[in-house]
Amino acid sequence: MNAPLSQLNVQPVVLDPARLPEYALRTTLRMFAALFASLLFTFVTGTIAARSRKAEMIIAPALDILQSVPILGFLTFTVTFFMGLFPGSELGVEGAAIFAIFTSQAWNMAFSFYQSLRTLPGDLDEVAKGFGLSSWQKFLRLELPFAIPALVWNTMMSMSGGWFFVVASEAITVGKTTVALPGIGSYLALAISVQNTRAVIWAVLAMGVVILLYDQLLFRPVVAWADKFRFEQTASQDRPESWFYDLLNRTRLLRRISIRWPVRALPRIPGPRLPATTPLDPRLASAFDILWVGLVIAVTLWGAWSVIGYVRQTISLHDALVVVGLAVLTLLRVVILIAIASVIWVPIAVWIGLRPAWSEKVQPIAQFLAAFPANVLFPIAVGLIVAWRLDPNIWLSPLMILGTQWYILFNVIAGAAAIPNDLKEAAAMFHVKRWQWWRDVVLPAVFPYYVTGALTASGGSWNASIVAEVASWGDHHLEAAGLGAYIAKATAAGDYPKVALGIVVMSVFVILLNRTLWRPMYGYAERRLRLT
Repeated sequence: MNAPLSQLNVQPVVLDPARLPEYALRTTLRMFAALFASLLFTFVTGTIAARSRKAEMIIAPALDILQSVPILGFLTFTVTFFMGLFPGSELGVEGAAIFAIFTSQAWNMAFSFYQSLRTLPGDLDEVAKGFGLSSWQKFLRLELPFAIPALVWNTMMSMSGGWFFVVASEAITVGKTTVALPGIGSYLALAISVQNTRAVIWAVLAMGVVILLYDQLLFRPVVAWADKFRFEQTASQDRPESWFYDLLNRTRLLRRISIRWPVRALPRIPGPRLPATTPLDPRLASAFDILWVGLVIAVTLWGAWSVIGYVRQTISLHDALVVVGLAVLTLLRVVILIAIASVIWVPIAVWIGLRPAWSEKVQPIAQFLAAFPANVLFPIAVGLIVAWRLDPNIWLSPLMILGTQWYILFNVIAGAAAIPNDLKEAAAMFHVKRWQWWRDVVLPAVFPYYVTGALTASGGSWNASIVAEVASWGDHHLEAAGLGAYIAKATAAGDYPKVALGIVVMSVFVILLNRTLWRPMYGYAERRLRLT
């Protein structure tokens, strides 16, 4: 990061397989740096939004907007910012790449943590109040442990989501600015641009090895460790296992170097004052709410007017209506694909989540499939569409859901794995089977997790439309009519007013979809389907 920016031109990315270990290490370091930032962001925003209704009124819509902004939309503005912040240094473009990966990881983790805190069992909350726990102690001893099982699975999904967009984050092209950071993403982008199929295969193999390594050495042990935080009255017979976790437990040196004392001391450390809801006079609370809503509306209108003023300098009303029409086409693709993915993956995820032994086998495979970049399938997709003369508007659509359907799978697996063992035993004792078992036990239990997965999958599909609605391989260039293709072309051309218009329209559509569909489902899950 301390190297001068000119070194990227002196030592460009090359398609030598011998360089892949170095590129893989660089990419992995960027992804874990972004993951660390995503965890900090998740703990802060998720806790504040869950505890404060007024903060929730800003944080929840802000998360809706941020998850709808495509990664190319962030890169359009952040590359210049980071390069200006660290002029002439690789640190600027490294910061831009890490921030771009952060934007593909943070939102679903924040939504998962927020959903877990909002569905916290009421009796546990009463016990925390009865013991007089401070906000800091309540967070460390109750809220964080309760949210860990779902957060672990969403963290794995975030890593895979980062791989899905790693090509865009490392091989940056915005207008006249082109930067290729050494990494698997830029290696893969170069291989696709020169149609080197062998190099593409090498990149995919390297990505698979890296995913397998950090799955076995990090995520699988964390899943086994997080099982102790499941909310249940009786012990489960089937527990997730990890050979590396067992090895660490049997290692004498690690037992001697005990880390338990700092962990136990954490709740006693004076922590930050986190917002807590306190009862107010109803009339005073109503007045505060009116002022707060008015402030939010005023800021939103001011921001919208500023963007409109910037965009209308070069774009007419007709152009804006065309973009809205393109957004409707992308919306139809998103809704149809989410429905298809739900029908396919919810039953499979429930089956996996209820069987920890199978979960151990499926986990690395699912991570690899979730990380599989859509760009790798361009040669196959473009070749089949051209050979069979298919309609790109239909047959490029599956590429949108390729990397986002796994949000549903991972979240529902987490939900099924978190079903209390005593609830399963009660269902077995009363002979609840078949459809009644699905209707009265499983679907209500996994519904809050499904909503989180579907919401983030929906936002991810809008993001993926930029990659999926425009596909190229060699001399063949295919394009599906939609908002993603519009933003991709505007970004490549460096047309910032069109990029801004596309991002604003995408954000509006995502917010409307979330507010009319996913948010009411969140509310229903919080009121009717929480464990109490």
